[in-house]
Amino acid sequence: MTSTPTTPSETKMALPAGRYFYANGKRKSSVAKVRLYEKGKGDVMVNDQALDAYFFGTLIGNILWPLKLVQMEKTFDVVVRVQGGGVHSQADAVRHGIAKALIVFDPALRSLLKKPGLLSRDSRAKERKKPGLKRARRAPQWAKR
Repeated sequence: MTSTPTTPSETKMALPAGRYFYANGKRKSSVAKVRLYEKGKGDVMVNDQALDAYFFGTLIGNILWPLKLVQMEKTFDVVVRVQGGGVHSQADAVRHGIAKALIVFDPALRSLLKKPGLLSRDSRAKERKKPGLKRARRAPQWAKR
């Protein structure tokens, strides 16, 4: 039984056309480049895949939270390029980018998105390793004898 290999063009979704609003979202080492296309149907595409094919479970609701908050889930088509970090970090970066792009679309939404903290970048990152330690804070094991 042989299977035909899928080419990248077969797995890619069609990019929307028209005017868009752009913003970057960041979290840890993840960077998301977000485009909100006007006159959309609510489709979300992440790295040329459907949202539910790239992310899973509660992360999807977390990502779409800014759009639900301003009641514009079906107003835009969202196209995202995200790289770096892990799945959860990427999801938070996409959410941050969507919130910032909504501000580019309509600055009046700023107060609505700022109150739940969607516009502030989560600056927490991995702490650097210190000399003499095994990790950032883990000291070598001490033996009495």
